[in-house]
This record gives sequence, C-alpha cells and structure tokens, in this order.
Amino acid sequence: MRRKIFPSVVIRRVKLHNPCVIKPSMEKLNSKLYVENCYIMKENERLRKKAELLNQENQQLLFQLKQKLSKTKKNPNGSNNDKNLCSSSSASGQSRN
Repeated sequence: MRRKIFPSVVIRRVKLHNPCVIKPSMEKLNSKLYVENCYIMKENERLRKKAELLNQENQQLLFQLKQKLSKTKKNPNGSNNDKNLCSSSSASGQSRN
C-alpha cells in the first residue's frame, strides 16, 4: 500500500525544493523592507536633529532662568525686577499687535 501524501506537505516540499519560486518573492520583500528601513532611518535622523535643537533651546532657557533667579537673590527687593519683567513683556506685547 502507498502512503497518502497530504496536500499541505506537498506544497511545503515544492516551496522548499524550488528556490526559483521563492527567490523573486524574497527579493521583492527584501527590497520593500530595505526601502522601509531607509525611510525609518531618514525620519530618525530628522527627529534626532529636532530633539537636539529643542535640547539647546531648553538649555538656553534654563540658563536665562538661573540668571534671573540669581539676580533676584542678590537684590532682595524683588519688586524692581517684577516691574522690569512686566514692562518688557508689555512692550513686547504691544509690538506684536
């Protein structure tokens, strides 16, 4: 008696023993993944640059804040500094309108 061969087993054997059938689809998939990887790397580089700029801006703002805080510590009368801040912000607000 002959053994029955199930269709799924036959299909697997055909795929494994016929590299010509697999190769074009694998190359297509590989190319597709390569292009997708290139897009991801490009986006990653763009985001890295943006993060670097935001970090620099954050460092500058932190430095300015520390300077203002050190000035207020040296001058215990904080009302003068508050007036300067208000006048500069109102002046800048007027120039925007």
